[in-house]
This record gives sequence, C-alpha cells and structure tokens, in this order.
Amino acid sequence: MEAAGITETEVTVRNVGSVGSEKELFDSNGSGSSGRRVGEDREKGGAFEYFGWVYHLGTNSIGHEYCHLRFLFIRGKYVEMYKRDPNENPGIKPIRRGVVGPTLMVEELGRRKVNQGDVYVIRFYSRLDETKKGEIACATAGEARKWMEAFDHAKQQAEIELSTGRSSRSRLSIENEINLEGHRPKMRRYAHGLKRLIRIGQGPETLLRQASNLVGNVKSDGFFEAESEDVIEVYQWRCVRTVNGVRIFEDVSNPKSDKGTLVKAVGVVDASADTVFDVFLNIDQQQRYEWDSLTGDLELLDTYDGHYDVLYGTYDPKYLTRWKSNRDFVFSRQWFRGQDGTYTILQFPAVHKKRPPRSGYRRTKINPSTWEIRNLSAQMGSNTARCLISQMLEINQAGWCKWKQNSCAKFEKTISYALLSQVAGLKEYIGASPALRVESSTTVVRSKFTDASMSPIDYDDAEVNDEFYDAIAGESSSSSDEEEGGSKKSNSKKDGRVKLKNVSWAIASLALKRNAVFLFFSVCNLANFFFTAPGTEETLDPNVPPIIIEPSEFSGSLHKGKDEKDSNCWTSPNGSGFKIRGKTYLKDNSKVVGGDPLLQLVAVDWLKVDRAADGVALHPKCLLQTAAGKKLPFVLVINLQIPAKPNYSLVLYYAADRPVNKESLLGKFIDGTDMFRDSRFKLIPSIIEGYWMVKRAVGTKACLLGKAVTCKYLRQDNFLEIDVDIGSSSVARSVIGLVLGYVTSLVVDLAILVEGKEEAELPEFLLGTVRLNKLKPETAEPLEV
Repeated sequence: MEAAGITETEVTVRNVGSVGSEKELFDSNGSGSSGRRVGEDREKGGAFEYFGWVYHLGTNSIGHEYCHLRFLFIRGKYVEMYKRDPNENPGIKPIRRGVVGPTLMVEELGRRKVNQGDVYVIRFYSRLDETKKGEIACATAGEARKWMEAFDHAKQQAEIELSTGRSSRSRLSIENEINLEGHRPKMRRYAHGLKRLIRIGQGPETLLRQASNLVGNVKSDGFFEAESEDVIEVYQWRCVRTVNGVRIFEDVSNPKSDKGTLVKAVGVVDASADTVFDVFLNIDQQQRYEWDSLTGDLELLDTYDGHYDVLYGTYDPKYLTRWKSNRDFVFSRQWFRGQDGTYTILQFPAVHKKRPPRSGYRRTKINPSTWEIRNLSAQMGSNTARCLISQMLEINQAGWCKWKQNSCAKFEKTISYALLSQVAGLKEYIGASPALRVESSTTVVRSKFTDASMSPIDYDDAEVNDEFYDAIAGESSSSSDEEEGGSKKSNSKKDGRVKLKNVSWAIASLALKRNAVFLFFSVCNLANFFFTAPGTEETLDPNVPPIIIEPSEFSGSLHKGKDEKDSNCWTSPNGSGFKIRGKTYLKDNSKVVGGDPLLQLVAVDWLKVDRAADGVALHPKCLLQTAAGKKLPFVLVINLQIPAKPNYSLVLYYAADRPVNKESLLGKFIDGTDMFRDSRFKLIPSIIEGYWMVKRAVGTKACLLGKAVTCKYLRQDNFLEIDVDIGSSSVARSVIGLVLGYVTSLVVDLAILVEGKEEAELPEFLLGTVRLNKLKPETAEPLEV
C-alpha cells in the first residue's frame, strides 16, 4: 500500500545453521588488522536470518540530516548494512557491520514526517550510555514490528552464547565501544555466504507480491503471548444487536449506574492488524470517504512523540443531525503497540490553538473512544491473515436504550452511532479492496535449514567490539553516496530535500503461532490447588527454617490500608485476579488463576525526586539499611521510576522468609545476567476501579518490562533492586502521563513474576502483588539523592 510516495519493503527471514564459535567483527577504527580467529567449532543448531530495505536516518559530521535507503542484514547476532542488495550484487562489501550486544536497547519511536512521507522510526541505544544511539525507519508500523522482533531474536542469540560461554570476547563493556560520531569502519572481507540466500523480489523499486506458503500468524518468542488476557475481566458484555456482520455489545456489569453506557462494536476483518492500523491512521480524504461517514475530512494539526497527534475535521450535518449549521471538531489520537502485537488507539476530544472556534461552524465534541486491533490465528487450510477490531465508547443511556429496543431511529443520526459504524465501514472497505486483503500474503518466507550457511571464513578478519548502534549511528559518508550515481545527486539537489525511494516491503518470520486455547478455571472450585502455588516449595530453600516476618518492624512512606475504603494507601491482594501460564502452556497456551504470592510485601515508599533515583536500597533512610531489614534472608526491591514534574518513585519491598534456592528459576534470575533478567521480568497490570479510558490504555496484558523500558539491576548483600525507568520509552511515558491525570481516582493492582519458558519452569507463580488505592501525588515524600 502506497502512501505519500512510500511503499512497502521486503523483510525476509530464513532459518540457517548457527555457528558455535563465530568470528569477531572489526574494531572501532576499522583497521581489521588482527584478523584473529576465535575458533572454528560449529554445532548443528538453528539461527535466524533477516534481511530487507530500511531507511537509515541520522546527522553527518557537518550537521546535515540524511535519510539513505540501505539494505539491512541480520544473521544470528551479527548485523550488516549495504548500499545495494547483496543478493543481486554477490561481491559487494558491507558499509557497516556490528553485533547485537547485551546492552543494546530497541525502542519504537512511532511515526515521523520525513519530506512528504510518514515513516516509523526505531531507535537503538546503549542501556549504559544513551549517547550511543542510532535510528532506522520503516514504511509501515508492521515492518517496524518485524525488525524489532528480528533484533529481539539477535539478542536471544547473544544471550545463548553468553550463557554457554561460547563467545567470551563478545562480552562487551562500555570501554570497548567505538565513538559513535566517528566514520564507519572499512571492511576487508566480503560476506561470502550471502550469495547462497534465496533471491526475493526484484529490488527496491519493484513491488513483488507472493503468497506465503506458511499458514498461521507470526509468533515471536520474545514478543507474543497467548491471545487471552492476563487478568480477570471486570466488564460483563452482552450482545444486543448485529449490524452488517458487526456485533454491538453493552456492559451490563453495573446496570444501576447513573453514568453513560459503555458500548463496543466488534468485527473480524480479513487483513492483518498492521494493515488495519495503517488504514485507520491514514487521513487521506479519498480513502476515508470510502469507509468513514464522520471523520472523512481531516487535517493534521500537530504531532508529538511519534505516538500522538491532533486532528481537525468537519462534516456535513445533513447526514447525521437535524441541524443545518456546519459542524467541526478537534480530537487527539494516541496509539501504541503491545508486546503481543495488539494496537491500542485512544481518541479524546481536544482543543488546539491552530483551530479556535470558526465562524459559520458549530464546534462538536467527539465521544471519547478506544480501538483495539488484534491479530487472530488463520483459519485451518487458509493463509489469509485475520484480525479482531474492537471499538469502545460511552453513550448517553436514554438514546441508547431506545435504539436497542428498535424504537428510536433518531439515534442513527447521532455522532455516537456514526462512531460505532466505523468498524463496519472498515470491514466492508477492506473486504472490497483486494490489494489490502492480500497484503498479509505479501509475506515472503523461505525456510531452508542448513549447517553450512554461516561459515567461519565469513568473519575471518572481523573482531567484535562494535555493538549495533556503533554500526549505524556514525557519520554516513556523503562522498561515497555521491559516487552511486549523478542522477540521484542532481535530483536530490533540485528540491533541496531528502528523497525517499519507493520500496516494496514484505514482512517475514519463520515461527508459526500456535492456536490459542483459552481455558477458564473457576476460582472457587480450584482454590485449594492454585493457592498452594505449585512450584514455589522448591524456590525457597527447604533445608532452612523460615523466619517470622513481623510487619510492625517495617514501614514506608506510604501507609498500609486498613480496609477497602481507605485511600492513598497500599494493600497486598491474593493472585485470584490474575492469570498466569499453566503447566501445559507450551502445548495449549492454557493459563490458570494465580495463587498467593511467594514473597511478602512488607513496605511501600512513595517518593518525590528531582531526577530518576537508582540504588534506593542503598540510601541511608531505606528500610534495608535498618537492623530488621538486614536480617531478612532476601528482599526483592522494585523501584518504579515515574517521569513527571517532579519525578516520582514507587518502591516496593518484597521479602522472603527463607533464602532463595540458587538452582530455582528465581535463583537464576537473581544471580543471572541482565540480558536474562530483561527477558524474564514480567509485570501484569490491572485497573480495578477508575475511568474506563485509563483501563483501556493500561490494558490487561502481561509486559516483559526489560523489553519495554530500561531496567537496571543492583545485586548486593541480601537484596536485588530493579530500577524500572518508565521514562525511557515514549509509549510508556505517554501512558503513565494519562494515568497520573486520574491517579487520585484509580485503584490499581500489579503482579510481578518471572516468566517461565521451559516445561520445567511451569506452572508460573506470582512473586508478589500490590494494590495501590487512589494515590495522592502531593503526599510523596522528597528523597535527597
């Protein structure tokens, strides 16, 4: 699908044999003089290969911004960048080469306007030094997601090698990294193995559509979860009408509420979630006229952070209202993609200085609404992608009740009804657009498993001490780009702007998503089983008698609640409101109700700081520095750093009554590498009480925090502190900003656990829970850092 001169580009995945001890890449000055081999042992295993076209964004040494089309290639943990497709130019040298190391962080920055087109930007930076960074961009959100999954696989490959000790020289430190402002390293060796790759497409200027021979949706071990939610649903939805194949539901959980009625429209669309998301965000008038009767005429007023924009629109009143005057409106859209690939979009009425009230128009408020676009498993025998679209909004009870009883045709002339009809409009528009429906089939996947595709000779003269951001963030040589062709140079200078090439994209992945099977378990019938928390008895050392943890000996700045009516406090609920991976999760994706947490929440600190504070456990006023705190066998400290003005820290202290068994999953997490911790540290949020838009924004899915935001780990004495920098992600920053606006009316439940990925690590169990009841920001105590 083309938009603003930018088309989709191919990203291809292969599964190839991995190399046991691989060659190291070039050093920072690009001399490559050592040419030293680490070893030539090989093993029969599988490694992923991804390759495709991306835009390389940056600023050169004289301060000029550039946007170059580059061919990116990921093999195992190694990354290479080319000016041209190496499949079509077998002898070409990579202009950049690097390795995905343990400190690499990948963040999706959202949409950005480059020249006349929108691209989706991915940022790479070091967890230890954010000045080391680089950016690439993709034509669509789906392509950005695929590249993030590609780098996640590369990090997993690096983690495997570190854990097995097969690549000791790749244990990078901050001292080894190159100057990011320097020139890119020169390469002495060709990538010999590239000529063995299967040719996909005809180049960046040609759109080649091929049907994938793989059935089912894509699944990434690092990003996708089961399709069920991770908390018990608080709404009770009842279908009241079916219109044009779209089901209309109302929430009947609180029928006596004097507020508006929560309503949602749900439909299944034969296209990927990425496709539907792109169609929804597109404000092209011609396209929107074909499916949207309300917001067809839109003007972009402003954008923020790549995930937020403000729009102005008008509509003809004769189609919707009885009034004759013209109508206009201003609303904001905020969107983000969850780790399971689900898109969430929030729409609010707004005001903007660029569009004050207009003469001859009556300003109308658009109902606040949320959208959720989630991929579904493909039907048996079909490779057509499908997704589920859910739109939720709040409607005045009077008109809604009459309409659902078939006695109020006037409701069909309202803005609320026009909004509910958008799902049906999208469904019909995509169903009548073959190019959109087959877009999911442009995925080009070729699987070929071989032990020989990654020969040790491929990296003969390479030495690894460049992480990937080192490979892409340096100056992009202008002189070498000019050598590629005079016509490109002249065209670029003619209008003085960055030129984006039309790129044909197809996204690929090698893993199949298992069909999700949701099993709901009754808490009452299975309470005795689940509340024993299977697997927890061997997590704590059974040979050591437990100590008695006396709550009165510990206190934090936030007091413990006395009852449910108490506010600005915390309590520790059981795990009956959460769902976690069951014993058979690897076979059928089944989840079970959580039991009592393993660790005891003994105190909570609600702090106010000038800047993010790490190492709170070492502060002299921290409870861990008291005599009682030092006697605890083990304490897990979770420091949630909340960006605001001022900044806040919510510090949770979870204590164990016995030492942790070092051979258990928790023991391996406590003393493991940061990369292992990032891949396993999971948090499940749940808004128990509060504004429904905030509930939708926060969601109910588990989140691997180490993959979403920057986490720092401090292991000392009898504790492990995890400093969670929520402000390190633009998406998390925007969501927490929304939450803070309503925090005094919210009741929030959080559960933390270590994710189980192997059969021996299942079923999962909760480490700890906390309920935060209507916090008051002004009561946070200042902390001197």
